[in-house]
Amino acid sequence: VHPLGWAFLQLLLVASVSHAEEPVCRQRGDPENPVLSKNGDIILGGMFSFHTSWKERKDSYMNKPLPLQCASLNFRDLQFAQAMLFAIEEINKSTDLLPGISLGYKIYDTCDNVARSVGVTLALANGNVSVPSKTPCTTSAHVQAIIGATSSSTTIALATVTGPFFLPVISHLATCACLSDKTKYPSFLRTIPSDYYQSRALAHLVKHFGWTWVGAIRTNSDYGNNGMATFTETAQQLGICLEYSVSFFRTDPSAKIQRIIEIIKASTSKVIVTFLSRPDLNVLLHEFLYHNLSGYQWVGTESWIFDSQTAEMDIHHILDGAIGLSIPIAHLSGLRNFILTEKPLNSSNTQLFTEFWETLFSCKFKDLKSSSDIQRECTGHEDMTGVQNSFIDMSLMPIFNNVYKGVYAVAHALHNILSCNKTCNKNVQLDPFMILQHIRKSHFTTKEGDEVYFNENGDPAAKYDIKNWQPRENGIVEFVTVGLYDTSLAVEKQLHLQSKALIWAKNSKQVPLSVCSEKCPPGTRKVLQKGRPVCCYDCIRCAEGEISNVTDSVTCVRCLHEFWSNERRDTCIKKEAVFLSYEDIMGALLTAASLFGACMTIGVILIFFKYRKTPIVRANNSELSFLLLFSLILCFLCSLTFIGQPSDWSCMFRHVAFGITFVLCISCLLGKTMVVLMAFRATRPGSNVKKWFGQTQQRLCVTAFTLIQINICIIWLTTSPPFPFKNFKEIKDKITLECALGSAIGFWAVLGYIGVLAILCFIFAFLARKLPDNFNEAKFITFSMLIFCAVWITFVPAYVSSPGKFSVAVEIFAILASSFGLLICIFIPKCYIILTKPEKNTKKHMMGKKAPNSL
Repeated sequence: VHPLGWAFLQLLLVASVSHAEEPVCRQRGDPENPVLSKNGDIILGGMFSFHTSWKERKDSYMNKPLPLQCASLNFRDLQFAQAMLFAIEEINKSTDLLPGISLGYKIYDTCDNVARSVGVTLALANGNVSVPSKTPCTTSAHVQAIIGATSSSTTIALATVTGPFFLPVISHLATCACLSDKTKYPSFLRTIPSDYYQSRALAHLVKHFGWTWVGAIRTNSDYGNNGMATFTETAQQLGICLEYSVSFFRTDPSAKIQRIIEIIKASTSKVIVTFLSRPDLNVLLHEFLYHNLSGYQWVGTESWIFDSQTAEMDIHHILDGAIGLSIPIAHLSGLRNFILTEKPLNSSNTQLFTEFWETLFSCKFKDLKSSSDIQRECTGHEDMTGVQNSFIDMSLMPIFNNVYKGVYAVAHALHNILSCNKTCNKNVQLDPFMILQHIRKSHFTTKEGDEVYFNENGDPAAKYDIKNWQPRENGIVEFVTVGLYDTSLAVEKQLHLQSKALIWAKNSKQVPLSVCSEKCPPGTRKVLQKGRPVCCYDCIRCAEGEISNVTDSVTCVRCLHEFWSNERRDTCIKKEAVFLSYEDIMGALLTAASLFGACMTIGVILIFFKYRKTPIVRANNSELSFLLLFSLILCFLCSLTFIGQPSDWSCMFRHVAFGITFVLCISCLLGKTMVVLMAFRATRPGSNVKKWFGQTQQRLCVTAFTLIQINICIIWLTTSPPFPFKNFKEIKDKITLECALGSAIGFWAVLGYIGVLAILCFIFAFLARKLPDNFNEAKFITFSMLIFCAVWITFVPAYVSSPGKFSVAVEIFAILASSFGLLICIFIPKCYIILTKPEKNTKKHMMGKKAPNSL
C-alpha cells in the first residue's frame, strides 16, 4: 500500500469511528509516545527525523503489523530539536514575550517515514489516550502548533492530516512548492523559501554560466519531483536542455541505481543538477566512487550544498567545485552552547540519550555491552568538546535559525491572542484556527535582527546565498559564499555573482563547458538536428546577401538592396557600383577602337579633300560622300557616350545620338544608291528621272529621313525618356549602373527605323550591283549593308542576354562594327585607287565599258 494511501486510510478510520460513536472519542491502534517532552501551560508539538531509516519487516497480513523499528541515528535532526528546545527555553525565561506562561513540548521521531508521520500527527492532535474516553470530541487540540517536519514528503502527510482542523504546521526545511497550495494545505507555513524560487534560481544560475546541456538527478519524492519539474520548466524557457533526468530513492534496488550510472557514463554533458536529499546523495556518491566517475560539475540545493556531513563523506573529492543555493548565513547567540549540552536529551528520554551517547563516542554502556563486543565502555562523562563529528558542527545554523523563527512565530501569535502585557489572560479559550490566523499576520524581528513574516501562501521572502565548495590544502572543504539570489530585487538584479572567487570541478578556475553544440559564431545560423533537443544544432553559414551579427542566431537577415554580405557574413557592406568605365580594360579597348575609327575616317576625309577634283571622288556625288564620312565620325564618337557612369543627360544623349547619326549615315548611303540607280535610268532615251533626283532632291531626301528619326527621338524623350537605373538583379553582390530605356517602344522604334532604312539601302544597292561601270559603288554599298544588317541582327539576342555593363559593350561593339564595315567597304577601295593606282583614277577609266562580273 502506498504510504499516503495508508495515511488517508488511517484518517478515514478515525473519522468513521468518531462519527459512529459520537460524542465519545476512542483511539485506534498503538499509542505513540514522544521522544522528548515537557509539560507546560501551552504545549507545542515537534516532528523530526531522529532516524533516517527503519528495519525491514515482513508483514503476513494475517496479524497486526509490528511497530516500526527506526535505525541510523541522525545527528542533524537532533540539532533541529535542540534548536526548538532552545527557543522554548528562551521564551519561558523572557519577561516580554508570554510573561507568566510556560511553553511545553512533545517531540516525536518520524524516522523519515510517511506512514509513521501520519500516526504521530494524530497523536499530537488528539493526545495519547490508551483507554476509551467519555470526553466529548469537541475539545481543543492537544498541541497548539506543530514545528516540523524536516522532509517534504513527511510534511505533506502531516499537513494533509492537520489541514481540515486548521492546526498550524510550521516547517523549517520542507521546501516543496506544492505546499504553497492553500486549498490543499490551509494550515501549513514555513520559515524556508519554497522550491519554486530555488528551482528558478538554479535555472538562472545554470544559464548564467552558459550551461545549456545538463543532466538532472532527483530524489524520487515530493521534494525531488516537484523541485525538478519547476527547474525543467524554467530551464526550457531559458533555452537549457536536459540530456537526461533520472530519479531514485535510497532504498531502490541496486540495479536501478546502476542504470542511472550507465546513463551518466554515456552522457556528454558535464554538469549535473541535483534535487537530492542528503541520504540519497550519499548513496549516489558511493556509486560514483565505485565506478571511478569524477570531473563533473555539480549544482546543488540547500539540502546538501552546505552540509558538512556530506563534505566529510566525500573523501575522494567528487563534489569539489560544486555550486548551489543555501539559506543565508545566520547566527544565534547561545545556541551552540545549548546544543552541546546533553541535559535536554538526558532528562527527557533515557533510550534516545543512550543511543546518542554511544553513537557520538563510539562506545557501549556497561549494562548494554555484550561479552563479545570489543567497543570501549561508555562512562557517561566523556568530553563532548573534544569530539570531531557532525553533532558539534554548526554549519547548519541557518536551518537552526529557521526552527527558532518558527517557535517564535507561534509565541508571538499566542502573545497577541492572550492579550499579554505584563501578564497574560489565561482564561482565553485557544482555538487552532485563531492561532493560525495570528501566525499568518505575525511580523516581528528576532534578537539577531532577522525580519520574520509570511506571504499569502505561508512562505517567507526568498533569499539565497550561492555557495561554492572550495577544497583547502588540509583536505577540508570550505563553503565559500560567492554570490546572492534575492527575489525581492528587480529581475535583472536578482542574481549577483563574484565569478573571480569561484573554483570549479578538478580544482579548475576555468568555467566548465557543457553544451550539446558549440555556439554558432556571427555569420552563421542554428539549424536543429532532427530528433534531438533544441540545444543540439548545426551551424550553417548564412547565404550570400544575408548576415547574422550575433552569436547563436536563429535566422540570417537579408541585407538591404544597396548592401551585400561580406566574406564572413557578419556585416552588410555597400555594394560596389559597376558600369563600363574608361578604366576597365574593355572600356579602354572600345574607347581606343572608337578613336581609331574616328581618326581613320578623318584620314579618309583628308585624302578625299586633297583629291576632291579627281573623278573617283567626284563620282556619285562627292557632297554625299563628305556628309557620309562626317556621319561616320559621329557614329564612331557617339559610342563614347555609352562609356562612363550613367546620368540623366548621358542616358538621353547616347541613344538619341546613336539613332540620329546612324540614320544620317544610312540616309547618305540610300541617297548614293539611289543616285547610281537613277543615273543609269536617266541615260535611257526619253527618261526624265535625272531632273527629279538631282543634288537638291538628294539633300531633301537625307534631311527628310533624318528629320523622321529626330521626331521619333523627340517623342521618346518627351513621353518616357531613358534614365539612369540601379540594377540589383544582374550581379548579386554589385549594383549595375545602367540606362533604363524608359519606353521600350521608343528604343525599338529608333532601332527599327534604322533597320528599315538599312534594308531599303540594301535592296537598292543589290539592284544596282550589276550596272555597267568600271567602278560601280553599289557593289561596295551592298557588302557594307550585308555587314551592317548581320551585325544588328545578331545584336538583338546578344543585347538582351548580356548582363549589366556587358550589354552596353555589346551595343558599342555593334556601333563600331557597323561603322567600320561602312568605312572599310565603301571608302577604303577608293583610297586604295587614289593612293596606289592613280592611272585608274581617270574619267576615261571610270567610263570604260566592260562586261559586268557577277557577285
